[in-house]
Parts: sequence; structure tokens; C-alpha cells
Amino acid sequence: MSDLSNYRKSYEKRELLEINLPEDPINLFNRWFHEVEDFGGVDEVNAMTVATIGLDGFPKSRVVLLKRFNEKGFIFYTNYNSEKGKAIIENPNVCLSFFWHSMERQVIIKGIAEKTNAVISDNYFASRPLGSQLGALVSNQSEIIPDRNYLENKLKDLEATFENKEVPRPDFWGGFIVKPVEVEFWQGRPNRLHDRIRYKLSEKYYWNIDRLSP
Repeated sequence: MSDLSNYRKSYEKRELLEINLPEDPINLFNRWFHEVEDFGGVDEVNAMTVATIGLDGFPKSRVVLLKRFNEKGFIFYTNYNSEKGKAIIENPNVCLSFFWHSMERQVIIKGIAEKTNAVISDNYFASRPLGSQLGALVSNQSEIIPDRNYLENKLKDLEATFENKEVPRPDFWGGFIVKPVEVEFWQGRPNRLHDRIRYKLSEKYYWNIDRLSP
């Protein structure tokens, strides 16, 4: 057994105080996102963990890429027939989390997911490289396949089919927007006394802001 009890780090880079808080968590997320991007040290600042409750009743999390965010929510794209897609359609309560180790920050977002409209999905799909477009058609995501050659051969067939042609977005592929109901910002601090600020949406659709004990 590996003993990891001596893996320790003191978090001392930044602080999160009430005096600097905007009324809306999206504004703070935008500030943090671009600060991390400018600071560097993170290969994909838009990488996030999406946690769902599966059809088997078990929670499952995986890393996907955030592709857009605004005052309405956070958008990512996937195969709607995948394990993830089916889980979200069955239970739209999801959790997104970001861990930006270079600035000792986390953001945890509880929200309600719903499909984006077709125009948003079409526009994003059209912006993808050809290989990524064909990849969406090749993969019956989460389904069992015989071997790697199955994918490679299917890709070759589609490359021939769509040579010099526009690739249409398949109906089973598109976006989800996660509309937040709770957003927690976590800033590492010395002595494990981290800053935790939670925004929670009220029944009257304004954000309550609270500091949580670390």
C-alpha cells in the first residue's frame, strides 16, 4: 500500500475576500478564468469535471472541455446517446468542477443541464476541424466495440464518403448548457484555512453570498 500522508503543500498565492466579490458568480468566474489563463501553468484552463448520476444509480465524473459560458450558464458538447448524455437526460442535476492548481483555486458548480438549441449546436459543430466532425460520426460513444481497427476503418469510410463535402451535425450530438443554482469558489490559503465563498440562487432569483468554513 502506498502511504501518501506526507504529501503536503502550503497554499499561499492568493486570497478571496468579501470586499472583492461581485454580485453575480459568473462575473467572478470570468475574472478567475482569465487570471488563470494569464498566469499560465494550466494546459487547458477550460478543462472541467462533469459529475452525473448514472442510470445504474452510481455517480460518475469525467473531464470534458467547457466551450462557452455567459450569464445563462456553462456549455459543453457531447454525444447525447453516450453514458453521460443518457444520465443527464434522465437526471439533469449535475456538478461541474474546475481545479486550477497553478493558482491554488477550485470552482464547484451545481446546476440544471438542458440541451442547447439546434442553432448553437450546429454553429459549434461547423466550427470544428474536419477530423473532429467525422470523429463524432464514427463513435457510438460508450458502446462496446471489437477493437481499435473498428474505429480506424469506420473513419476511413467516412473520409471517403464526405470528401469535398460538408459534414452535417448528427442529431445525436450537441450541446448541454448547465444553468447554475450554486457556485462555490475555493482559494487555497495557509494552514488549510482556505477561503470558501458560496453563491446560492434564491427563490427570487438573486444570489445569496456566504463564506463557508474550510
